[in-house]
Amino acid sequence: MNAIATVTADLGKTPYTVRLTDDLGHTWLADEPADQQGANFGPSPVRLLIASLGACTAITVKMYAVRKNWPLEGVEIRVKLMTYVPVPESGTSMVLEITLHGPLTPEQRERLLAIANACPVHRILTSEVKIETFLEEAPSSTQARAGSGG
Repeated sequence: MNAIATVTADLGKTPYTVRLTDDLGHTWLADEPADQQGANFGPSPVRLLIASLGACTAITVKMYAVRKNWPLEGVEIRVKLMTYVPVPESGTSMVLEITLHGPLTPEQRERLLAIANACPVHRILTSEVKIETFLEEAPSSTQARAGSGG
């Protein structure tokens, strides 16, 4: 099995502010809101998760409409996470509210709704996800200094 994407999360000295970097060189922040003792420098991990679903859904719908040469002028996706703390035995619920802009026929709108439910992130979230966790050894302070050229 090969990784299709890699994101590194680095928690520094600011409580709960995490610097995220992906294998394509993008960098962004995640954090907790102030009422959770965070600095609120970025969205919370839960908001990042549901944002991924919203972004993927919008992109998938737009790509399909472009391929079909349909008059889709814009897509708005609102994702609501309905329950998550504590996670009930029945699972967590998300609601997607999709607004399609443009002179689309009712048939085109229905097809785009079906396509929305087939975006890759939607498929990941609705399939069985296995998470393997490994503990890596951090270099000691003396090893880190020796390896830094100083």
